[in-house]
Parts: sequence; C-alpha cells; structure tokens
Amino acid sequence: MKLLFWVLVLALFFFVLGFKRGRPERSTPPPTPRSATPAAAAAEPEPERMVDCAECGTHLPVSEALPGRGGHFCCAEHRSRFEARLT
Repeated sequence: MKLLFWVLVLALFFFVLGFKRGRPERSTPPPTPRSATPAAAAAEPEPERMVDCAECGTHLPVSEALPGRGGHFCCAEHRSRFEARLT
C-alpha cells in the first residue's frame, strides 16, 4: 500500500511538471475587454445590415445587394428573372 501511494505521488509530480513545461509562457499581457478601451470601441465599425435575395434567399450585406422592384437581389440575373415574373 505504501508503494502504491509513492507511485501515485511521483506520477502526479511528473504529470504536473510535464503540464507546466508544455504550456508556453505569456510574454504579452492578456487582451483587455472591448468596453475597457473607449478609443478602440470608437474605431470599430458598426456591423452592416444584412438582406436576403428576393429570388433565391441568399443573405448578403446591403452594400453588395442590387436594389430592384421586388426588394434586394444578389445578382442582375436574379433581379431580371424576378421582375419578369411581375409583369
């Protein structure tokens, strides 16, 4: 029983020693939360609104969408196909 105890103690010791050696040391401080630095929060752009194509339903940013009579479209082909069905 005494031998089992010492084997477990040595195994735990080598496990902890190996665990500490395997982890790299942090040379830089951990990053600060976004709310802690107001200058970084001001420089971060607002998220862009997403719209879906009225023809196929693909989601895309509003700046990349093509406007049409039925809403927003992902490409000119979908816009013309949708508008052809309206007339």
